[in-house]
Amino acid sequence: MTDENNSGKLDLWVTETHKNMVSLGFRVERTLFSGTSAYQQVDVVETAGHGTLLLNDGIVMVSERDEFVYHEMIAHVPLFTIAEPRSVLIIGGGDGGTAREVLRHKSVKRAVMVEIDQMVVDACKKHMPSVSCALDDPRLELIIDDGVKYAQNCTETFDAVLIDSTDPIGPAQPLFDRSFYKKIAGLLSENGVMISQSESPFYDTEIQNSMFSNQRPFFEKIHMYTFSTLTYPGGLWSFGFASNGLCPIRDFDPKRAAVPGMDMQYYNPAVHRAAFALPGFVTRGLTGLIDPVPL
Repeated sequence: MTDENNSGKLDLWVTETHKNMVSLGFRVERTLFSGTSAYQQVDVVETAGHGTLLLNDGIVMVSERDEFVYHEMIAHVPLFTIAEPRSVLIIGGGDGGTAREVLRHKSVKRAVMVEIDQMVVDACKKHMPSVSCALDDPRLELIIDDGVKYAQNCTETFDAVLIDSTDPIGPAQPLFDRSFYKKIAGLLSENGVMISQSESPFYDTEIQNSMFSNQRPFFEKIHMYTFSTLTYPGGLWSFGFASNGLCPIRDFDPKRAAVPGMDMQYYNPAVHRAAFALPGFVTRGLTGLIDPVPL
């Protein structure tokens, strides 16, 4: 999308339209990368006010301005609930932000990240180094492969599995299927936790219903928590928290999160607890699919 400002200079905008009902736009200073992989269109642009922005098939994945919110919440909520997490599997997350936050936990000795698209990894390593900086960490095994295929063939277990997926379209569609969740449940250790990207509470209730219905047969406890975002439609987004034992509130010890030198930009113990306090319209829309937490 283009427009002209008051000085007569041409303004360039990248606009994401969600479900043909709402749009979110960012003014582009310049294009840093544009390419088409075997799976999707990948674009990296420098924006006015939001830093570098990654888009897959025209959908905003991450911006430098607020990426810390998503990545801190997907990683630290489960890893500070688990007493001493040692092994983590990340499905997706090609920008590297989730791996960066996971590897801030010194107890984590092994992290495996399975990303389907090498182009995303390469583009982010070159143009978003503040996000992708942990992709060369020796504790991380980066595998370029289909996450569903990897899960089917995997024989080891993990303390946490973080499904850092895009919307359930294209290559990410199988990451929302019942058979995939069944396999992930089998990869978790006794007190393991699965975190899944669970879309917008305002716009995607039907996706959430399908997703949590597909998870329900394989987990004793399913919860949802929310976070604020500048770059996703509606400004409110969510993650699913699934386990066969651990509760993200009862088993959360705030002292675990008080790690010297590990100050977060968004996450803290109060935010951890508050994220599970869901608005009424959210709990009503997911009646019978998610479990309450002892707030």
